[in-house]
Amino acid sequence: MAGTTTTPPPSTLFLSLFSHSQTQCKTPQHPCFKSNIEKRALILCSAKKKLSFTDQILDYIEGGPKLRKWYGAPDPFSKDESTVEDDDQSEVEEVRDAVLVSDGDSEIGQMVILSLIVKRTRVKALVKDKQTALEAFGTYVESMVGDASDKKFLKKALRGVRTIICPNEGFLSNVEGLKGVQHVVLLSQLSAYRGSGGIQALMRSNARKLAEQDESLLMASGIPYTIIRAGLLQSTPGGQQGFSFEEGSAARGNLSKEDAAFICVQALDVVPQRGFIFEVVNGDEKISDWQECMARLMEKAGQQLQ
Repeated sequence: MAGTTTTPPPSTLFLSLFSHSQTQCKTPQHPCFKSNIEKRALILCSAKKKLSFTDQILDYIEGGPKLRKWYGAPDPFSKDESTVEDDDQSEVEEVRDAVLVSDGDSEIGQMVILSLIVKRTRVKALVKDKQTALEAFGTYVESMVGDASDKKFLKKALRGVRTIICPNEGFLSNVEGLKGVQHVVLLSQLSAYRGSGGIQALMRSNARKLAEQDESLLMASGIPYTIIRAGLLQSTPGGQQGFSFEEGSAARGNLSKEDAAFICVQALDVVPQRGFIFEVVNGDEKISDWQECMARLMEKAGQQLQ
């Protein structure tokens, strides 16, 4: 993706997440940022051909350089510099103000990262290809490559991290401890997996097992957690539908991946004292204040804020 030589059209994925955040978060006020967003919105509205989802993701990956220009950030490090590990970094504990995204180079992991960038959050991400992540996000994301089950690497990855967002199952099942982490947000499709039958149930059996392990381990960890039990994730545009939080809805409903990523980021602002689980699918309810919505759901579940 990073080697593409042609300039892709505007990133519809970024615009979708940006439209989400306009009424929910404080967006950057850099004049260059606003100007470029307006230009891209005009181009997008005048486009006659609807992009495929694959093209949207390609646009999104290539959007890294555009993001850097919008924010006025410097160019990313060279390839040689980006591959140098900071093994000599001081052991002094950092201020815990970062959000770590596991599986950061997955499709939904990238959506979560982009939404965090729009929110002006310090982001760390576990990825398989550090150079690709650097080219996509530049200096906005501290990308790390390694085995999360390795205690030394995990300690390094968690340095300065206050919250972990797990957009896919399997991460928590492979780690022993999350020392110092103050909140974990887990996007779980366990309800959707349990609602599957026939060949679909067979195909998703391993994912279901990992999701069950993740939820069980998180509940027993003692770390405040938010488990978002989503309906079956769909590759549909986000920000165009409402939501439903009814009990049992995740077993039979669907949720846009972009909406799921956005909700994960909104969950950062409402930290429970212990644990908080809710179900969500696309539906009819429109949300204007996500913090109020989360607090209401938490109260309904009998939980309190920290």
